[in-house]
Amino acid sequence: MIGVIIQARCESIRFPNKVLSKIDNLTCIEFLVKRLSKSKLIDKIIVATSEHKANKKLIKLLRSNRIDYFIGSKDNVLERYYKAAKINNFDTIIRITGDSPLIDYRVVDSYIKNFLNNKMDYLSDSSPETYPDGMDVEVFNFKSLYKIFKMKSSKYQREHVTPLLKENKIFIKKKMQLYKDYSFLRITLDEKKDLKTIKNIVDYFKPNIFFSLKDIISLYKKKPKLFASNTDILRNEGANLSSGQKFWKRAQNSIPDGNMFYSKNPKLFLPNFWPTYFNKAKGCNIWDLDNKKFTDFSLMGVGTNLLGYARKEIDNEVKKAISKSNMSSLNCPEEVLLAEKLIELHPWAQKAKFARTGGEANAIAIRISRTYSKKNNIAVCGYHGWHDWYLAANLNNKDSLSSHLLPGLGSKGVSKNLKNTVFTFDFNDTQKLLKIIKNHNIGTVMMEVSRNHSPKNNFLKKVREICDKKNIVLVFDECSSGFRETNGGIHLKYDVNPDICMFGKALGNGYAITSIIGKEMIMNKATDSFISSTFWSERIGYVAACETLDLMEKTKSWDYVTKLGRKVKKEWAQLALKYELPVEINGLDALPNFIIKSKNFMKYKTYLSQEMLKNNFLCSNAVYISTAHNNKILQDYIKLLDKIFITIKECEEGKNINNLLDGEVCQSSFKRLN
Repeated sequence: MIGVIIQARCESIRFPNKVLSKIDNLTCIEFLVKRLSKSKLIDKIIVATSEHKANKKLIKLLRSNRIDYFIGSKDNVLERYYKAAKINNFDTIIRITGDSPLIDYRVVDSYIKNFLNNKMDYLSDSSPETYPDGMDVEVFNFKSLYKIFKMKSSKYQREHVTPLLKENKIFIKKKMQLYKDYSFLRITLDEKKDLKTIKNIVDYFKPNIFFSLKDIISLYKKKPKLFASNTDILRNEGANLSSGQKFWKRAQNSIPDGNMFYSKNPKLFLPNFWPTYFNKAKGCNIWDLDNKKFTDFSLMGVGTNLLGYARKEIDNEVKKAISKSNMSSLNCPEEVLLAEKLIELHPWAQKAKFARTGGEANAIAIRISRTYSKKNNIAVCGYHGWHDWYLAANLNNKDSLSSHLLPGLGSKGVSKNLKNTVFTFDFNDTQKLLKIIKNHNIGTVMMEVSRNHSPKNNFLKKVREICDKKNIVLVFDECSSGFRETNGGIHLKYDVNPDICMFGKALGNGYAITSIIGKEMIMNKATDSFISSTFWSERIGYVAACETLDLMEKTKSWDYVTKLGRKVKKEWAQLALKYELPVEINGLDALPNFIIKSKNFMKYKTYLSQEMLKNNFLCSNAVYISTAHNNKILQDYIKLLDKIFITIKECEEGKNINNLLDGEVCQSSFKRLN
């Protein structure tokens, strides 16, 4: 018996329920079965799906349309094929995937004739392909299927069914090739943009659904634009993508630019290869969606997890709080306890407000400061988030903020009425600050205490003196720097107190909480302006922050991360000296980063991430040190980095770095991601 087994599922990572997508008035799977039913040589068509719960809709559809089906293993598709063929007594099996709704029954019949008329075990169009992607047909006999079913096989071989037939020399293999190479044509269904191309083709030929491959090729020659929506997708791309990379492609369909947080965009690290999504994390380890384990020697939650991922003591306190309810119509007492703890650490402050994110905290601080000073204009230094008040600096000059962490920040959507309200000055440049104050009636100075460089020539004290003299509110943004060099704000180290200060990132060790603390006479002005949000009263952030502060004090975490960060900087400096590379090392000791002064730096950065990832390290040119990192991890990292620096040195001397990159170069600015 000659049988077609259509491999179909609804739990596709890139495009869930794709086989149930509608083409005109039929689902893709119905469309495919109807087209195949015109074959003169096929005895039976079976849809082989899995027991996964996502396939219930598919099974219901097949049952209601009286389409034969078989339910088998989710992951072992080879076993699914073998059992489906055995139960149905198939002698000759045609393998077709459910994401190929435009398969031409005439092509299938030509395959069957070729297979039956010539002595062989396996027939396909492969190495190199000539048929369009989506016109894939494989034919093999049950005897050969039984043999590979009994062989030892890898996960990949079981999932993709026929690799053992292709690879093993005991099988007689033949090729079916089209009269001309049309392998560049894409009429398969892996992503949503594929569906557009398929619909374009079907709409052109309807109501006839039995158009041929020759008809499709003729249409391409006549109207190539109908095929343009998915030309950027590589053939068989899915076989080489991790689950995280597939999920990233899926994200483009529902989320602008793919994710919520700019700093976690994979284009900034290793486009098309970065794991992107996590399944779990513990200590300084992350497991991706394929359960592959990596050492995070990079962002550590973009600075949130100073005490490591899933710190047991903090999580336990949060679980206790959740068991009592995270929210209610009343306030949680922990917000008072956290306010008291922060004020105790900072005797210059008397009042506190809280939010969930750093951008919110900065916006709240600006609102309070403007209310107190009765002046709108702000002098700003450093990075302070995404809100309108900050991006308004780029209304004056689109590059005003480019040297303040992220180049290319767009100001579209920011009211033009905010132009000339925010003015930037550089760190350690009091003269620029004085000039701004003289010319623009400044009411607030907002700045980071330190990011890449330490203050020089009493810079912070001079800023404090200027603000006192001019009656300007001084605001320190310590969302990133807080609790990394001192138990509290890094301003304590320099003995310069602001009027308002914000903390975030490490404050909740991964739980969303930020604080705004300040002098009483200024903070009390918060009551004169409406500043309120439902989820600022959520309990878990306060509980996590209180426990985090206790743990930090108990372990002296700021000492640990600072000392380890100094070792990282020292190792970088030694490698730079060893290989005579122009490396510039910056950042707080606990937040070190480096750049290689070369026109190829972004390519080197990409190469570093690429090679480190191959050794299960998540790395770039910066690292947020955590208490979960240790000397053993550092030494393993440096051994790998040493080899990478050797190659970079060779590239500086003439070797072509482009030949060493597996994909695209990482990106560096907001503009380039859009």
